[in-house]
Amino acid sequence: MAEPKKLFIKTYGCQMNVYDSERMAEAMGAQGYVTTETAEEADMILLNTCHIREKASEKVYSELGRLKPLKTLNPDLKIGIAGCVAQAEGEEIMRRAPVVDLVVGPQSYHRLPAMEARVRAGERALDTDFPAEDKFEHLPKRPRPNRAPTAFLTVQEGCDKFCAFCVVPYTRGAEVSRPATRILTEARDLVERGVREITLLGQNVNAYHGEAADGGTWGLARLIRELAEIDGLARIRFTTSHPNDMDDDLIAAHGDCGKLMPYLHLPVQSGSDRILKAMNRKHTAADYLRLIDRLRAARPDILLSGDFIVGFPGETDQDFEDTLSLVRAVGYGQAYSFKYSARPGTPAAERAGVPTDVADARLQVLQALLTQQQRETQDAMVGREVSVLFEKPGRLPGQMVGKSEYLHAVHVTGEVAVGQIARVRITGTAPNSLAGALI
Repeated sequence: MAEPKKLFIKTYGCQMNVYDSERMAEAMGAQGYVTTETAEEADMILLNTCHIREKASEKVYSELGRLKPLKTLNPDLKIGIAGCVAQAEGEEIMRRAPVVDLVVGPQSYHRLPAMEARVRAGERALDTDFPAEDKFEHLPKRPRPNRAPTAFLTVQEGCDKFCAFCVVPYTRGAEVSRPATRILTEARDLVERGVREITLLGQNVNAYHGEAADGGTWGLARLIRELAEIDGLARIRFTTSHPNDMDDDLIAAHGDCGKLMPYLHLPVQSGSDRILKAMNRKHTAADYLRLIDRLRAARPDILLSGDFIVGFPGETDQDFEDTLSLVRAVGYGQAYSFKYSARPGTPAAERAGVPTDVADARLQVLQALLTQQQRETQDAMVGREVSVLFEKPGRLPGQMVGKSEYLHAVHVTGEVAVGQIARVRITGTAPNSLAGALI
């Protein structure tokens, strides 16, 4: 019996890419591939790329340079580029990097097995179309996820917001929501395979408007409530959201749906109305703060996360101070902050940027404030009881690690199984985790 072929996937970027990598591995698994943790063992290597940050494509070419010697050692090795860099620069990659055998965009990876067959026959394959068919309907049934008892589930893709800094509308396309019945079927299937927590994914997930079985349309709140009826599914999360799509029903769901966890990632990007307008965000800082007040009225203990960009073209010292003021007003449990990086083809890319040293200094100040808020949030957890879904053994003997309802990593020592939800009293904090004792 011949040994199975081995597939190595390196994933860059967001949770959507993590989900896509899993689905690509499943698609290739149906063709006899098994995954491997090392590129050196692989018969096929896929780089699932992200195009959000500056010089993303150059990082891909740098990685290809490191992988090129492997083709000398294994002439049958095939190398593919997937994801958003593939979508944006597919033809250029094929021209510039002869080591690449195939390039596939994020809406076309259901065709990966057919592309691999063409490559094995001696061709090079490129597919960056936005196909009319639903790619999810052409993917194999999902096995038990590697991260059980948690799983990602894509419900929406693309974005129609066209923020001036963002490449997503160009690489992922327009907003498309999956039919609700198909999402519910996939969710039930995941639960049957041991999943207890599902995170709903979308580039703009709270813009979800999926077709329902009765011919109507469900928003994200209705979808969450229907998912909550699935026996065995204990927890629901969703990411990433836009403030303009946080409607009344979704706000209410945070207060009345017990399975929806009290954690929300809600990017604002800036606290300056002038910069928000230049970003084409279509909301003000005051709009965002009123929304936060409504969310906390619905769920007082909700932990908030966000995204911030400093050094956006035209940002003044006062604009940056406005961002710091908004951060202080909200009080984030955690947040992500970045220095602006121009993405080719986006409106902001043509504008003059803030000097690098100024942007660097602002980023350090913002990150110090966000780190302080995260530390204060974690310190306030000491002495509290939380509910932890345990996911894996820890680094120390007898230690188990899981996530609280607030998405904090929590480690305990004691008899507890993977997939078990247990009450834990928090006893201490570390930079990115909490220590606890089983109750």
